[in-house]
Amino acid sequence: MRLHGYFRSSAAYRVRIALNLKGLAAEHLPHHLRKGEQRAPAYLAINPQGLVPTLENDAGAILTQSLAIIEWLEETHPQPALLPEDPLRRARVRAFAMAIACDTHPVQNTKVLQRLRQLGLAEDQVTEWAAWANREGLAACEVLIKDEAGPFCFGDVPGMADLCLVPQLGNARRFGVDVSAYPRLLKAEAVARALPAFADAAPERQADAE
Repeated sequence: MRLHGYFRSSAAYRVRIALNLKGLAAEHLPHHLRKGEQRAPAYLAINPQGLVPTLENDAGAILTQSLAIIEWLEETHPQPALLPEDPLRRARVRAFAMAIACDTHPVQNTKVLQRLRQLGLAEDQVTEWAAWANREGLAACEVLIKDEAGPFCFGDVPGMADLCLVPQLGNARRFGVDVSAYPRLLKAEAVARALPAFADAAPERQADAE
């Protein structure tokens, strides 16, 4: 498999964690987002959105969007499971993951922040926008798992919720968010980051890290 990504992309980070948890190897192909490499014609030919990650499987099929890639990994390599067996709990895990991947991350990503700059917002306003998006999303996620014993987001093994949470907390810190306001999320993050699957997927450990 080949994973197109960028060391700091939280969406690519999620997929790296999932691959590691599943024990799957992939060749990592970096595309520098700040330099616009994701808009190169050769890359747009395989991912017309010009986003990362993109996964090419061993048969050459192209998969885009991090949650779709993770769901495919779950369906084709079901062990260890990233989703619980109970349908109701599966829905709750997916809801938590989507709260981050669909509603929080997209409005503070590189593409959106660059558009805000183009519209004339000062850099401190752009940063505050990103911080606000993180605070709003993480506050909701804190409530979503406040009654979960853990230690991970949903139970005693890591899953889809955790591999979305850890990268997002990293984003929040980069934008100056005081994450101490989310003790339940921090509990899950701490136990997850202690695992090699999470540690090895961290941005600073990637070959293209700056």
